[in-house]
Amino acid sequence: MSASPVKTQRGIQSVEVAGRLLQALAQARQPLPLVALAAAAGLSSAQAHTYLVSLVRLGLIKRTPGDGHYEAGPLALRLGMARLAQEPAYRAALPQVQQLSQDTALSVAVTLPTPAGPTIVHYAHAGRPLHVNLHVGTVMALSETATGRTYCAYTPFSAWQALWEAQHPGQPRSQLNRFHEALDAIRKRGMERAVDLPSPGVTSLCMPLLDAQQQLLLLVTVIGSSGVIDAGWRGTVARQLRGCIDVIAATLAAGEEDAA
Repeated sequence: MSASPVKTQRGIQSVEVAGRLLQALAQARQPLPLVALAAAAGLSSAQAHTYLVSLVRLGLIKRTPGDGHYEAGPLALRLGMARLAQEPAYRAALPQVQQLSQDTALSVAVTLPTPAGPTIVHYAHAGRPLHVNLHVGTVMALSETATGRTYCAYTPFSAWQALWEAQHPGQPRSQLNRFHEALDAIRKRGMERAVDLPSPGVTSLCMPLLDAQQQLLLLVTVIGSSGVIDAGWRGTVARQLRGCIDVIAATLAAGEEDAA
């Protein structure tokens, strides 16, 4: 006799429709007007509005002041942060990143590889003024930042090809080929830096945290004023950054052994 088919569990269709609106906002990564949001979710404006009223009441979506566009709400943010806090690499990185910021007196960012690109999920500010606008949620430019280049070096091209084309419209193929050559150098060093880029007077050093299969888990970037931060490949900050990554990796390995 053939095996009995797997029974499909019943769900609530209206919840799934509402989920399409949330999915559309997540993919857009920017506030959307009603018409655009409805179209992205495959709904009519009138139908979408009914669902949005409830989603706004729940706090999953909110409306922006002035133009009244729709964006992720406070409950969506809390859910996202709660999910992030469950990631072992993120949990292991936080105390080490805070310590690194204190030891260097420099700002330190934790960045995750996401479908939208390398995105800052934690920013330890050292208190010194920096002429750069970085915050949780910032998606780092691929070619102009040490974080973006390191992300590209340890992530398949297919994951960031669309973002590259969006950030570099009309650029010749030769430029992308040179970029790939630069990524080879990053993999050999295991570290990247950006001096006075993308903002004049700001310098950063970035290192990846890799798992046992050499897959990228997250990136740690130390950021400071040019002339204050030691940007040498074997300088003080580079050694401290490497030590931070080593401790995070050791903490993860110990956690995996305990779980086994």
